[in-house]
Amino acid sequence: MATDGREVSLGIDIGGTFTDIVCVTDDGPKIFKVPSTRSNPSIAVRNAIAQLQDEHGVAPDSITRFAHGTTVATNAVLERKGARIGIIATRGFKDVLEIGRQMRREMYDLKLRSQTPAWLAPGARRVEVDERVSADGSVVTALSMDSVRLAVDELLEQKVEAIAVTLLFSFLNPAHERAIAAYIAEVAPDLPVSLSSEVDPAFREYERTVVTAFDSYVKPVVDRYLREMEESLAASGMPAPLQIMQSRGGLAISSVARLRPVRLFLSGPAGGVIGGLSESAQAGIDKIITIDVGGTSSDIALVDGGEALVRSETSIAGYSVRVPMVDIETLGAGGGSLVWLDSAKGMRVGPESAGAEPGPVCYGRGGTQPTVTDASIVLGYLDPGYFAGGTLRLDPALAEDAIRREVAEPMGFSVPEAALGIHRIANAQMAEGIRLVSLNRGLDPREFVLVPLGGAGALHAVPLAEELGIRRVLVPRYPGVLSAAGLLAAPIEHEVAAAYPMPLNDAITDNLAEFLSTLDAQAGDLMAAENLSGLKVESRYSADVCYMGQSSTLEVVLDLSGADPIKALYTRFEETHRRIFGHATGAPAKIVNLRTVHRAQLAPPNLTARVNGAAKQAHKGSRLAWFEGLSSAVETAVYDRDGLTSGERFEGPAIVEQSDTTTLVPPGWQALVVEGNSLLIERKEQ
Repeated sequence: MATDGREVSLGIDIGGTFTDIVCVTDDGPKIFKVPSTRSNPSIAVRNAIAQLQDEHGVAPDSITRFAHGTTVATNAVLERKGARIGIIATRGFKDVLEIGRQMRREMYDLKLRSQTPAWLAPGARRVEVDERVSADGSVVTALSMDSVRLAVDELLEQKVEAIAVTLLFSFLNPAHERAIAAYIAEVAPDLPVSLSSEVDPAFREYERTVVTAFDSYVKPVVDRYLREMEESLAASGMPAPLQIMQSRGGLAISSVARLRPVRLFLSGPAGGVIGGLSESAQAGIDKIITIDVGGTSSDIALVDGGEALVRSETSIAGYSVRVPMVDIETLGAGGGSLVWLDSAKGMRVGPESAGAEPGPVCYGRGGTQPTVTDASIVLGYLDPGYFAGGTLRLDPALAEDAIRREVAEPMGFSVPEAALGIHRIANAQMAEGIRLVSLNRGLDPREFVLVPLGGAGALHAVPLAEELGIRRVLVPRYPGVLSAAGLLAAPIEHEVAAAYPMPLNDAITDNLAEFLSTLDAQAGDLMAAENLSGLKVESRYSADVCYMGQSSTLEVVLDLSGADPIKALYTRFEETHRRIFGHATGAPAKIVNLRTVHRAQLAPPNLTARVNGAAKQAHKGSRLAWFEGLSSAVETAVYDRDGLTSGERFEGPAIVEQSDTTTLVPPGWQALVVEGNSLLIERKEQ
């Protein structure tokens, strides 16, 4: 065994273009990328483990911790490759999924499209049962088991692969849903069932129906993926349990994660936010905006006061899904985004991507449409012989020809002018995404530090900061694989929420505490399955609050230890409402839901060491590069990140290269290596 029995931690994040690997041993981190395999993502994981052993000497049986970020749930929805599902609803309410909220996001489209995911379960696969629970949880009409048998038989005849049960007011009284689940378990024991009272026990029947339907839709896909992954890891001799990143930013063991697979949406991007939070904390910075620029998309998130913002609802494939997740704005702009001209000969970037196959034109794999990466190599930002640590050699001539043919000549530009224009448009799109997570929430981006990650994040970060008026950029030690590193820095976390409709004026602290204790018990059961081995578990309460008569809520921290928890909750609600919406009315408010979050924090990985222990010369030489505002290319110093040491300082124009990314320091900016070997880039004082 190469590691002589020492503990080894492995984080693997699967992206659209590359799969990122971070392996932390006592000898330092082992970091590399392998191409993603879209048809079967687990193949890329097996390839990574094999490469880890063959090239880095880490045997699978030495790995004691394995954290994984996956897009399998998200892709099942985006590609509509989930299960064939049926829905069981209360008599008279089977069409809730299709009726929706009668709210349109695209008001002026000439061709109206459905705003609800009715395709999840067309009308024939939505059936009803006789039962009724009132708004106070009491039973109005007892559940008819004859109607249950008829409904289940009808769905089984249609060969459904999973069933979602969404009864009216089941979040207040789940007895009828549980009885239906018990019957299904008798007649079809292998059929996955999702109960709305377990997936999303909160009011609003449409939102609860949608999230339960999505949970049912992805459950067989996620279960199959996790089972294959577990079998593959076991076959390789790896003793580590499989931990999965959830969309809220916490890890869960796979056996627990498969219980609520809808909570795995966008789990990979959540790892990047946690990684950025961990790296910035080492530098003493607690207000950051992370931007993860990969080959296909850019994911943007905001961390305020050392805490990643979490929202209770997200959007998947254009549909709102009530799933708690790290507040991430995703844009179709990445290194592989295709460049094209519209009918008016205006330049556009994305959202279509070249992906890993065929990839950008400069990959030499048959691509013909230029991308942002092709523009980067034309501008001199990338070393064609050192892309992805030298594992992939780029062809600048192919990139230059494509940009000339598709962009420069049709628009009457030189090739460098066209390449700068490509970067300008991509940066403008990313800047707009940053405004969405900051200005739209009442926060000034100039008060934050920009933290880039992903393979292309550090290449675009400083131009983005310049456009937004941000004065500091913090580039982590290994930004290109920070999503994978973030998996190892993430806590083990479980969240349980339930409806608690109550005007604040009528709320009693003791009653709140008693109700929360029942949620604590449920979260405690989930944590017990994690085998935490003595790790300290912390719990935190929050409440979804709104003004009386409002329909949208804000999540507010609930502290029961103070002198007047109810008054303090209202004060925090008004402060949050004022920050986000610019005003607070002082009107009476109410609690809608209560929530508990149990968390056990693991020791973050040590990524300060040089990759593979290599010591190199910092200054590699120079090359010509083009920058915005300059009439010609300028000689630009090139540094090797592995050779930079703490306290070292240099000025732009400069390019910093490392195996997982390239950092651009334009003229007018200077860089300093700070605590944790992060690179702090600041605007030079005029």
